[in-house]
Amino acid sequence: MKNTWNKAAWVLLASPLFLAACKKNDTGSLEGGAPAASFTSTVNSSQYPVTVTFTDNSTNGFINEWEFGDGTTGTGKTVTHTYNQAGTYQVRLVESGRGGTGSTPQTAVVIPSLCGNAGFSTLVNCQSNAAGARVFTYSNAEGAVKRLDANNNVISSSAANSLTSCQADDQFTFSGTSASYTYESNGGTYASGTCGTSQSSSGSFVFKPTGGASGLGQIILQKAGTFIGEPVAVNNLTYDVIEATATTLRLRGTLADGTKTEVTLVPFDAVTRVKQLLTNGTQKTWLLDQASAAPIIVGTESNPSQYYAGNPAAGQLPACQADDEFTFSASNVYTYDAKAETFVAGSPGSCQAPRSDSTPFTLTAADGAGLAQFVLGKAGTFIGITDAPDLTYRILAITDKTMLLRAGKSTGTVFTMKLVAK
Repeated sequence: MKNTWNKAAWVLLASPLFLAACKKNDTGSLEGGAPAASFTSTVNSSQYPVTVTFTDNSTNGFINEWEFGDGTTGTGKTVTHTYNQAGTYQVRLVESGRGGTGSTPQTAVVIPSLCGNAGFSTLVNCQSNAAGARVFTYSNAEGAVKRLDANNNVISSSAANSLTSCQADDQFTFSGTSASYTYESNGGTYASGTCGTSQSSSGSFVFKPTGGASGLGQIILQKAGTFIGEPVAVNNLTYDVIEATATTLRLRGTLADGTKTEVTLVPFDAVTRVKQLLTNGTQKTWLLDQASAAPIIVGTESNPSQYYAGNPAAGQLPACQADDEFTFSASNVYTYDAKAETFVAGSPGSCQAPRSDSTPFTLTAADGAGLAQFVLGKAGTFIGITDAPDLTYRILAITDKTMLLRAGKSTGTVFTMKLVAK
């Protein structure tokens, strides 16, 4: 047996194939032809993000490394790479083999922009930032939320300004730089006719510019359980873009029973949203929050209760102050109704003749902390307390039921007030 093994071993070692495979040159490196690196690419621009398939056509190589031109690398004979942004990318293939290493020159691969598609342009705000990101919320117009039958006949439709606060404050964000989608409920999600637990989520999306019946494209969410608008299971997580303008995005998805959900979204604007809550789309009346402790405090921006921490118990407002009504209209008119008397601040304060009045107001972004601010147009008008420092009021927080209001500029004395909707 020993002799037999020795003979077999010598035969194998003497084999031309073995010697050729192991032959070294004088420097000790393996011999073989130098790799000739080359590749081809195929761009799939039928959807966003755009994918490119790269095929390695090199010779004399068996180790490859791709440089995709966007700061990432990969390996493989045939690879598919995803590009989230349009542009020209310089791609290079490095090929290694027995004869050394070879590489291609940097080769331009052009990723086309989808901003020419109205649906995509509206979705990610191509108009102003070349496919960055855009935040949407519900329209407050009639039909913001609809249910349709299989033939697109309306089954139900929301009235103007009728969405509850936990639905009206929803935000839907689409990023054109990362192909990401985020739903933010801002506290609670409206589902099955009531405000429930938040279903905020995030994931990615694919946009198909030629998809959908309207020709404006389709949005396909990539994460199970995600949704746009109503929290319902849409077939294949796919929404057709029905309308797309600079001010409106209308989407439609089909449910398992053949009915459809349709939502109309508008670009989110904090001031617009605040005005909707402040006026309810027409007009709305607010009162000081008598049921809350310290409904009015006085101090500075850094220490809002520095000068006066407010009544420590609820229900301590004077009756002539607790019944005051403050009404804001969508036509930018503020009205103060003192009822029988006005509480006039001082030392001590007292109930005096009513100072009911009205004035125009302007609503803008907040100068300092706050969602927005309004300035009363008429000297001597006020909200909540007669000695508020000036005519500027910042809305720090607001829902359809409560508002936290701060009178005064951020550089001086400020009065912070809690109000409730009538």
